[in-house]
Amino acid sequence: MPRYEYREVNPTPAAEKTFLDWIEQLDREFMHRDPEHRSNVVRDALPQLYLGRRYGAPNAAAPLAEQALVHSFDPRNATLEPEYYGDVDASKYAERKPLIWFWMMYDRSPVGLNHWLGFRMRAMLARYVFKHCGTNVKIFHGVEVTFGYNLTVEDNCTIHKYVLLDDRGELIIHAGSSISDYANVYTHSHDLNDGMIITNHKTELGPKARVTYHATVLSGVRVAEHGLVGSIGVASKDVPPFHVVGGVPAKTIKVKTIAPEGTPER
Repeated sequence: MPRYEYREVNPTPAAEKTFLDWIEQLDREFMHRDPEHRSNVVRDALPQLYLGRRYGAPNAAAPLAEQALVHSFDPRNATLEPEYYGDVDASKYAERKPLIWFWMMYDRSPVGLNHWLGFRMRAMLARYVFKHCGTNVKIFHGVEVTFGYNLTVEDNCTIHKYVLLDDRGELIIHAGSSISDYANVYTHSHDLNDGMIITNHKTELGPKARVTYHATVLSGVRVAEHGLVGSIGVASKDVPPFHVVGGVPAKTIKVKTIAPEGTPER
């Protein structure tokens, strides 16, 4: 069976310089943790990204839809789902909200599918949004987080497109792990009788774990080293090291051939 390494692809030198200069400019501004400052930076950047012009207050004579669009470039005029949660740390989230709003709007912008630029842009943002973001972390478009401040992503992890990382509780993605398209990883659960009663847990993946396409890892589950959750599987219990699980609820299908001798099969 052939092994295919990723190819190295790059934009033109002129575009690469523009991309890196823009990320560096935003990086310098986002170092300032004040939510008002970060909101101003995002408010000023998004009209340039979407409309190709500098920010200006909405024209009262313009159509209402246009006014609504311009108002919505400012994170202070947007509300996000996590803000409504009763367990949010309002101070920590306020620092991150402008960056999360920029991240979401960037991904939906005309340049949001540009992988070379996107990997670098999201890695820069993740350093300020996450509790910790390691080196060589590759994040595709459409990934969403809850609070951000409870999320640790270690070195050499890949998070593919449209993944949901729920970090209401603590979520740790250990080094070398991979989460495939449309997967969901949770850290909170609801009471059976009263959905407003929430319990937060620590959920951990890896190191070198894989959560594959459309799979779900439920709150409090540990997918151990080299564990793999198969497509559409729902991991409701811990996944042992080197085990491949699948189904609803997920159960062991096989043990990887690279597992150390003596690894239990169940």
